Amino acid sequence: MSDLNLTIACSDYDHVRDFASGKVKAEGIDARFLEFGVEEIFYRFLNFRDWDVSELSFGKYVSMKSQNDTSITSIPVFPSRVFRLSSIYIRADSKVKKLEDLAGKKIGLPEWAQTAAVYSRGYLVHETGIPLKSIQWFQAGVNQAGRAEKVKLKLPDGVSLTPVPSKSLQELLLDGEIDAMLSAHAPDLFEEGDPRIVRLLADYQPLEEAHFRKTGILPIMHTIAVRQEIADKYPWALMNLFKAFEEAKNRSVARVKEITASRIPILWSPVHAQRAMDMFEGDYWPYGVEGNRKTLEAFLLYAFEQGVCHRHLSIDELFPKNVLSSVRV
Repeated sequence: MSDLNLTIACSDYDHVRDFASGKVKAEGIDARFLEFGVEEIFYRFLNFRDWDVSELSFGKYVSMKSQNDTSITSIPVFPSRVFRLSSIYIRADSKVKKLEDLAGKKIGLPEWAQTAAVYSRGYLVHETGIPLKSIQWFQAGVNQAGRAEKVKLKLPDGVSLTPVPSKSLQELLLDGEIDAMLSAHAPDLFEEGDPRIVRLLADYQPLEEAHFRKTGILPIMHTIAVRQEIADKYPWALMNLFKAFEEAKNRSVARVKEITASRIPILWSPVHAQRAMDMFEGDYWPYGVEGNRKTLEAFLLYAFEQGVCHRHLSIDELFPKNVLSSVRV
């Protein structure tokens, strides 16, 4: 019997590469990987289901599940995880100097349902004490005008969100029409070194580390989604995909920790890696549910409070039962 042919779209991660290259194989599956930028992957899968298995925004996924969309499911593989206090940008001449100064201000974001923005707003509400409705929110593309929300929202009472289809966020920021912007993707001008745009929190790493040590939240940005028809017809494929992604990730972590040779072109990379790993009591960069329970619970709460999710989901609603546990010998 021939293997099941599946097309998988995923960005180029070192911790996925051994699976994508064929060095790691999912049992019974002939996996064909496609590599694009995450924005294109999300757009094409959400709108057209162009492939069988796809990297997908976690925020978009949970929003769809809360609206009882049954066209896709997911396995608890989380290729992208980023703390997001680094993603708040202001003008260099702004009077906003600290997070508390954002209360009562005008803030732009690329999409209300962008996963990074959900975490950032969650931090503002739960750690800084700023109510969502105290801010005037504006939605626009980061560098290009015309970006729109990709999922239906259910905004809380009193929250103001205004789409601005005619301008980009960096234009709005420089023109003084917003006081700050939240964005996973840095503005082009910032990346090009334009001194007019700076991070609100220049030294963000200590704050992010302190928040992790306090809460155990390691922000999940993306998950791996599967067309529901594939999951229904080949339920065994889900765990086999999970195991292949897990093996590829474990190989990547081993490479990063190796000190004999520089597997990535960063000096002292094993030292940096070990310092990060020392923050964890268990698995580093965990896949599965148990090692991510605190993060998943926090995100589902934030997403519900912010109207990204239309109801408060439970973790058990996110993933099929046959990938929630595995055999132990």
